[in-house]
Amino acid sequence: KPIKVNLKSQKVFPSFIECHTHTVFAGSRADEFELRNTGTSYLEIAARGGGILSTVAKTRAASTKEMLKISQARVNQFMRQGVSTIEIKSGYGLDTKTEIKMLTVAKKMKGPRIVTTYLGAHAKPKEFESYEKYLQDIIKNTLPILKKKKLSHRVDIFIEKNFFEKEAGQKYLEEFQRQGFDVTIHANQLSQSGGAELAIELKAKSADHVIQLSDETIQSFGKSKVVTVLLPTADLYMKCDYPQARKLIDAGAMVALATDFNPGTSPTQDLMLVGLLARLKMGMTLPEVFKAYTINAAHALGIEAEEGSIEVGKKANFICTEADLTDFFYSAGSTPEHRLFIGGKQIKI
Repeated sequence: KPIKVNLKSQKVFPSFIECHTHTVFAGSRADEFELRNTGTSYLEIAARGGGILSTVAKTRAASTKEMLKISQARVNQFMRQGVSTIEIKSGYGLDTKTEIKMLTVAKKMKGPRIVTTYLGAHAKPKEFESYEKYLQDIIKNTLPILKKKKLSHRVDIFIEKNFFEKEAGQKYLEEFQRQGFDVTIHANQLSQSGGAELAIELKAKSADHVIQLSDETIQSFGKSKVVTVLLPTADLYMKCDYPQARKLIDAGAMVALATDFNPGTSPTQDLMLVGLLARLKMGMTLPEVFKAYTINAAHALGIEAEEGSIEVGKKANFICTEADLTDFFYSAGSTPEHRLFIGGKQIKI
């Protein structure tokens, strides 16, 4: 039954969709920040057993109860900023047991809609000699459990030189597609690794990071339906170049924005900072930022028919506020005061 809510003179905007996060993890990597800040490269830190693998060890050791508590607190922090849908990846287990634990925890989060993504191919665990053998093990041992338990219908992979290479990644993703999974790719973050081009070839839902792009690939994105998910806070923390958002938008590509919240390379949940960097460093206009954090983010998750805009037939996910459009993505760390509605019900945190 429809309900009436008196919003008085407040403005109504679509609620935000956070389409790329690693919200479920244990521990911190604050010590690595100083290493990176004094010149140690991401690859060097990884070679020393740091990076993703250090979070893997802590996440494997954490209990489900502990993971539920810390993850729900992070989810609540997103909701306080007007987020109604959050994508959460696995990827800090790198074994079947812990990856399943992470996805199970993600699906138990209360409040927003959670879209889970299996990211077992985030890094190579120490137990395997080669990346190819690890991918084969996932196909054989983890994929059947994912399908049986219905923990996710999405798969992601980190394609980069010296990590998962394009050729092996393609075979892996094609097998997941045959099993009915949607594809997204961590692509072209550190080099022109071929991940972005593979995303277009496979008709993936999105290609994420996409910093190192040729002009030809930018034009190809403009002709495709693959969303480019840009993650400027990760680029800030890693001192990378920023993505070529202006070129992508002008070429006709769909651009979404997200925090990439994770303990190592983007330890922030600040949506306002993401949008501010997009405006300051990537040439995006304020309306483009709003579009990137609403309907384009919905496209990246394949839920554009249900969410991302205020339309008849879509879910009543919105924020109401006395603030103006220009008050958003203006002050880092400061979301304008608002009320969040998910499914037509006001959410109180």
